[in-house]
Amino acid sequence: MEVVADSPTVTVPHLFGPRERQIPFLAAMDAGKDRACLVWHRRYGKDTVCWNYMIKEAVEKVGNYYYFFPTYKQGRMVIWDGRGKDGPNGEPGTRFLDHIPEELMYSPPNKSEMKITLKHRTIKGAPGSIIQIIGLDKFDSKMGTNPRGCVFSEYSLQNPAAWAHIRPILRENKGWAVFNFTPRGENHAYELYQMAQNNPKWFCELLTIDDTNVLTPADIQEERDSGMSEDMIEQEFFCSFTAANDGAFYGKQMKAAQEGGRFKKIDYDPDLNVDTYWDLGVNDANSIWFVQTLRSPREVRVIDFYQNTDEGLQHYLNLLQGKALEFGYVYGSHWAPHDIKVREYTTGTSRIDTARKMGINFQIVPNESIQDGIEAVRQIIPMCWFDE
Repeated sequence: MEVVADSPTVTVPHLFGPRERQIPFLAAMDAGKDRACLVWHRRYGKDTVCWNYMIKEAVEKVGNYYYFFPTYKQGRMVIWDGRGKDGPNGEPGTRFLDHIPEELMYSPPNKSEMKITLKHRTIKGAPGSIIQIIGLDKFDSKMGTNPRGCVFSEYSLQNPAAWAHIRPILRENKGWAVFNFTPRGENHAYELYQMAQNNPKWFCELLTIDDTNVLTPADIQEERDSGMSEDMIEQEFFCSFTAANDGAFYGKQMKAAQEGGRFKKIDYDPDLNVDTYWDLGVNDANSIWFVQTLRSPREVRVIDFYQNTDEGLQHYLNLLQGKALEFGYVYGSHWAPHDIKVREYTTGTSRIDTARKMGINFQIVPNESIQDGIEAVRQIIPMCWFDE
């Protein structure tokens, strides 16, 4: 599409040519579809094609356009600071922001808000569409906005409440929505896919490496040799919804533990400290694992577990003190996920600061991707013994 933005004439999409199997999606949207579900394998350019489609739409029809990611950090890494695939000779890929010609910019990009304001297509000197990248961990600040088009990137990892909020707005203003993801079990994204593939109003497509031929068996073998599990290969490259779902993330490892007799009565060893590992939910249950680690031979003993909901931090600290008195636990390190550092809206204080004031100093677990975290746990489970 050619666009006159004051002058000179520029063309969008810019610095982009779709792959062969990406064309049906673009054609369907251009033909009038306003919903799309793209279940495409890893490294097939889901965000590249969706980003360029959004740019074209934003130039053509003035409005607000939002590109949603599971987290703000992910949105900045993938789109704002990200690049496409490297060239055949190793040259850096095109920056995502460079797909927007400079001639179309109304003002410099807003780095802090990851927001771009385009020039109006027909009114000289006037602002046009706004394109903004939004992490759904900061979604509350966007309640009440009125988007004309949205992309939900890695929807399988997103909070589905965002779509529930956006959907009636798009319905009212006849806006569009595109969901792209690789599977993460039979969750809300799976349900969306099941609906979309049987709904004639949606464009829906599942593409594996057998469909696109962009990766060879040698590429997959290289991933396998570097430590990627068969379950993860099935999920990431063959778009399996069942290979690594919530019930099967660690199914093989736990089955091996069961068959190997590693579920048994395990007594507290007073010669070893007890380390605790916390999963601090917001709307979900809070969980604590009590672990003793024998260094040689390497043995991880999960001696206790506790889970509860709708309780404050003081409840769990009292629990630790109670177990120390009842069983004689001597604590070593306490480990919590990275979001324990996030400040609460109501108090302005983080839970890690609150815990410190109560006498417990948390160590922070590195903020790895979900995939890397799953793989790390799979490596640890063979060393674990579990109290029945």
